[in-house]
Amino acid sequence: MANFDLIYTLITIVGVMAVMLGTVAYLILAERKISAWVQDRIGPNRVGPFGLIQPIVDGIKMFLKEEVTPKNVDKLFFFMAPAIAAGTALLSFALVPFGGGDPIPAVVPLHNHTLAEGVQIFDEQATKYADGHSFVIAPGVDIGILWSFAIGSLAVYGIILGGWSANNKYALLGALRSSAQIISYEIPLGMSIIGVVLLCGSFNLENIINWQANNGWLVLYQPLAFLLFMTAVFAECNRLPFDLPEAEQELVGGYHTEYSSMKFGLFFLGEYTHMITTSFLMAILFFGGWHFPGLTEVTGLGGAILKIGILAAKVTGFIIFYMLVRWTIPRFRFDQLMSIAWQVLIPLSILNMLCVMTVKEFAITPWILPVTSVILFFSSALITTQQTTRVRFTPATERSR
Repeated sequence: MANFDLIYTLITIVGVMAVMLGTVAYLILAERKISAWVQDRIGPNRVGPFGLIQPIVDGIKMFLKEEVTPKNVDKLFFFMAPAIAAGTALLSFALVPFGGGDPIPAVVPLHNHTLAEGVQIFDEQATKYADGHSFVIAPGVDIGILWSFAIGSLAVYGIILGGWSANNKYALLGALRSSAQIISYEIPLGMSIIGVVLLCGSFNLENIINWQANNGWLVLYQPLAFLLFMTAVFAECNRLPFDLPEAEQELVGGYHTEYSSMKFGLFFLGEYTHMITTSFLMAILFFGGWHFPGLTEVTGLGGAILKIGILAAKVTGFIIFYMLVRWTIPRFRFDQLMSIAWQVLIPLSILNMLCVMTVKEFAITPWILPVTSVILFFSSALITTQQTTRVRFTPATERSR
């Protein structure tokens, strides 16, 4: 466990929060620019050079807009909901590493060392880790990925409370959709990383990065798990094609229909912060985090800056991918959304977990896992296609029997 330094921790918290809030503001501008590029438009370009001051103006406008509270709302939950949505999204980032550092002390195998030598090596590793600086708000916590999932999943309470307390049928329908969607997709989200945990032997995100630095990125071993995880986080973030809770063609605005000014802004903050956190998790769990072959062997201040830049580049790539998918794939129907979770993602995640368990149990080379991932993926696609074709072309009189 790293030594607790109050000043360093406070500086880290303030720095991370400042960067997160500023990034959220300019991610909105980036999404508007990307959507304009996809639709062959110019996008915002009036406020400042290339529209770069637009997020600042939008933030000021958000503060100055009228605070509207409809009649007959449950005011306690109505005001609490945006705070829960934003607070849980920010809190889930506490154990996510955003740069490189000394590896966490690991268990020393005793087949090459005596017990005294193993204890001495472990103590040296622990001392080195405690004396170093870790680029994470709460370093050395062994439940890192579980913390992020547990706290991030609480964001659904903000959506449910916001929709229920608003005394609006459209908002209530959006909240009900969100609860069903997030609860369903949390299952494949959690099960998809079981293989990662089994291979790395740790829930700690810093250990997972170090394992990949020594053995190769996990996307090479677990491509199917990455696909399952990425699909589930799209649903967790309510991003297209999984934005059923706020489908404007059907529900006006969904769960935030009755919200305005900064209350609406907090919902936006929570959504974009969750998108940033899940982008960090995808980069860390499957793409080596700060590791990049041939570049991350640099030490000192330059090496630390380089590792932060590499991780930031990977996260930026995933965020841009989020935004491009929004203008690429149309929204699913709700029955399709539920079918994808329960009939495709969950069975695939169970089979992928069984493959990893078999590899670990019988000490088989992990390079067999990409082959099993490809087989499972195409088998699932073939079965799903045949079922869809059979239902589509079966006469209605036969289907009713």
